[in-house]
Amino acid sequence: MAEKGLRKKEPDKSFEFRQCVKLMRAVPLKARDLGQLREHIARVSENSIYHHMYEYFLKGHRLEYTNDFAQWAGENLEARALAESLSSIDPYAVGSVQELRAQLLRAIDYYREHFPDPGQVPPGEEFHFNETVTVVFPVGLKARNLAEFLIALRHVDAGAIYYHFYEARRRLKERTDDFSQWVKDVLGKEALAQAIRSIDPFMHTIEGIREHVLELVDAELRKEMEVLPP
Repeated sequence: MAEKGLRKKEPDKSFEFRQCVKLMRAVPLKARDLGQLREHIARVSENSIYHHMYEYFLKGHRLEYTNDFAQWAGENLEARALAESLSSIDPYAVGSVQELRAQLLRAIDYYREHFPDPGQVPPGEEFHFNETVTVVFPVGLKARNLAEFLIALRHVDAGAIYYHFYEARRRLKERTDDFSQWVKDVLGKEALAQAIRSIDPFMHTIEGIREHVLELVDAELRKEMEVLPP
């Protein structure tokens, strides 16, 4: 029996930074032409679609297009119009991976109907389908308030930014992210949470996301300091 007078331990409301590492594994499917690409996209796992569309952002937008399918269409098939069409598909504006698959198929079907067949790529330039296994682990940083959050955010690895801002949109299924959730639910800062949530993940690199969130949090802290009594 619990002793009288013992206080219940308060739940930890700190923001705990976590990081994800993606372990890639090959799928026994590859495409040498547009017909094979369409066929495989139609039947490959959701995990594979997710990898080629969402996890492309882990590459930091170093390449010309915004997903692996578009990159291959533009650089290997030399089907620039198709590459632009595939690249314009925003995975974060789509409700599910199945809907995303449907958009990819529609873009390919439209191209095949209105443009010449680009033919096959040479051996060695095929599109190889992959999947990933995600390993998530804490990085040993917690933030109890906005100032600590700002300091930690400056130093965490890009994999932590990806996990809390990009991957969270699939995990939470509310088109939101871990940062804005914590700011709203724990700190009660609705306006700041909305500002963070409104950053478009499709339009920025991971480091760009970091800089945007840092600017917003820094501005909020400066505003708090201005209203402190002398």
